[in-house]
Order: sequence, then structure tokens, then C-alpha cells
Amino acid sequence: MIKIIGINLLVLLISLSFHSCDKDSNPIDDTSNIQKREFISAFESVNDFDGFYITPQGHMGTSFHELSDSNVHSGIYSHRAWIDGANPPSITENNNHRGYPTIQLKNTIGGSFISPCYITFWVWLDMDLQASTTGGEDDWFSFATFTDDESDNWDRTILVNLSHDGYVHLQNVPNQNEQEHEFQTSSNIFPQKEWVELKVYLDLSNGGYAKVWQNGQLVSHAKIENTTNKLSQAHFGLYCSPQLMNGTVYNDDLIIIEVDGE
Repeated sequence: MIKIIGINLLVLLISLSFHSCDKDSNPIDDTSNIQKREFISAFESVNDFDGFYITPQGHMGTSFHELSDSNVHSGIYSHRAWIDGANPPSITENNNHRGYPTIQLKNTIGGSFISPCYITFWVWLDMDLQASTTGGEDDWFSFATFTDDESDNWDRTILVNLSHDGYVHLQNVPNQNEQEHEFQTSSNIFPQKEWVELKVYLDLSNGGYAKVWQNGQLVSHAKIENTTNKLSQAHFGLYCSPQLMNGTVYNDDLIIIEVDGE
């Protein structure tokens, strides 16, 4: 049975006020009356994730997670996940480390969120990432994964990753298994062992794009193709390359909100 410790429920689905239609507007085409929704979790309670999938405790015997009061950005608890041992390489199957609750917006009132969305969260990371010395996979860590896929397959994903050289970047852009950017920092290193704010703008419409800010500074910008205009599922926490043997990550103060634009 999955076990995450916590105390207070903090899930809010907030509808922003309706705007009146202009007398010359066409009610059928008017988009001003669309309800804007939020998902908020300060990771104070496992109840925040009722109805969502949570990775099994002790995934592959090496990945663990809980709500912890040992290191928080605000409140009493944060989400803590850690690694205790390496997994076999991901050759014929995905053996990546996993320790997180998913955010299945598709299961919330109103279903999947309509993009664009802003996603803001705080992260504290202690993970020694290294380049491979044998020609294999370099170490990597993923702060966030987003998908428009409402199935369990997560076939099309956009990731916010940390590379072995210390830079936050968008992955699977503009298409799956591609990494082409409109802008990518090569100087703003991600600071470990301190709380860092990551903010993501995600537009999954035709001709959409994504941006990532680290403590208010733009670090990655890329176009997005072959997605539908919805954010169905996401996860934050521990997701990283299988060869890593140890490391810890904390997440706190997560907000996902529908917006009209950047």
C-alpha cells in the first residue's frame, strides 16, 4: 500500500469571474466566459492527490518518497524523494528512478486543463550528476513531466530536465525525442542544496511553445509541436536516470493555473 505522510488538505479548483460579452461579439465564438482553473498543493497532505496515481513506495527497491517536515519552503511539510541504490540500465524497458504523485488533471472537476498554463513550484535538489565515462547514458534529472495524453501511456511528453552539466532545459521539443531550443542558457547553473523557484509557461495549442524561468531568469524556450490544446497529466518529484545511486529532492508550493497568455 502506498504510504505518504501528511496532515492538511490543500486542493483548490478556483473559477475566476466571468467577463460580460461585448454587444458586438459573437457568443458562439466568445472565449471570455471560459472558467480559469487552478490546482494548488503545498504537499501538506496525501489527500491532495486523491484519485491520482502515486508511484509505489520502494519502486524497484531503490526509490522512496514521503511527505516530510525535515526541509520545507513553507508550511509544515514538503514532498521528499530519495534514491538508495542504482537500477539496471534502461535498454529494453524503462528502469528510471521514480518517486512521485501524479497530478491527473483529467480526473478533476472539469477534466484536463486547457492551455496555456503557468506552472510554478519550488525545488531543493542534492543530486551529483556526471557525464558517462563509458559511452553510456549521461546522468540526468527531471523536475517535471507534462502530457496531453489522457491514457496511461503518456505517449507525448514535455519535460523540464537538469543535464549533467548543470543546466535546466526543456526536453522532447519541439517533438518527442528532440531537443531544439529557441533559447537555452549556457551560463545560469542550477544551484543545488537550496530552494529554487521554477516557473513554466506551457502552450500546447497548434504553434505553441514553452518557457522555463529559474528564480525569475529565463533559462529555456522551445516550440512545441504535435500536441492537443490541453494539459492532462503531470508529475514532479523524483524521476531520473537509473544509474544514479543516491540523491534527494524536495518539492513544495506547486501551482498549476490556466491563463489567457504569457
